[in-house]
Amino acid sequence: MNLNPRHTALLDEVRAHGPQTIEALSERFGVTLQTVRRDVQRLAEAGLLARFHGGVRLPSSTTENIAYRQRQAMQSDAKLAIARAVAARVPNGCSLILNIGTTIEAVARGLLRHRGLRVITNNLHIASLLSANPDCEVIVAGGQVRGADQGIVGEATVDFMRQFKVDIGLIGISGIESDGTLRDYDYREVKVARTIVAQSREVWLAADHSKFNRPAMVELARLDELDLFFTDRPPPAPFDQLLAQSHVECVVADHPTS
Repeated sequence: MNLNPRHTALLDEVRAHGPQTIEALSERFGVTLQTVRRDVQRLAEAGLLARFHGGVRLPSSTTENIAYRQRQAMQSDAKLAIARAVAARVPNGCSLILNIGTTIEAVARGLLRHRGLRVITNNLHIASLLSANPDCEVIVAGGQVRGADQGIVGEATVDFMRQFKVDIGLIGISGIESDGTLRDYDYREVKVARTIVAQSREVWLAADHSKFNRPAMVELARLDELDLFFTDRPPPAPFDQLLAQSHVECVVADHPTS
């Protein structure tokens, strides 16, 4: 589904404050109960919210991510803003590893005019995007192709990534928990991402605000392993303190105006 501003605000409200009643959401947004019920129904059908009698909450699964096409549509303005901020910091003539995720795919689009890049990726969408840039050398990892999102995972992918030492490793994640752990759902994808972290001189994370306090099953890394963190809103507590204590530079991207 395409999220309108009210849908996005409703999701943000539930993420920030937990389960909400239909009545509370109606009062919060100044709309009728019927409007809230209609919004909740659409969001529940898209798998973004779970309904209970008289209210709504976030889906409770820590084992399965939202479907790829739904993730593409979510937070699209935030991803574009983050992509622009990351692209502005990537120098021409550097080496990068880009991993799986719709935010990282947005960054790849932002690199189409860069020159002299050497990009290693386990994401077939990114390989296809950046192959359109004649000044970018694209190296695709071997391994098992995950049909849901064209990500490449598995032990062969881990072994492939270990051949390289790059200037920048750019990763995405599914959730950041309040203890500072970065988490994802597929342990095979996480093993590849851990290898990317180990093989990168600098580790950059790109994640929009919806990833704060979102649970997922497998630990990928910790905030203190990052060098730069790109997001679209100032991190809430305790993430702001964790980033400061870990000396991680946090870049809050401006949303696009056009």
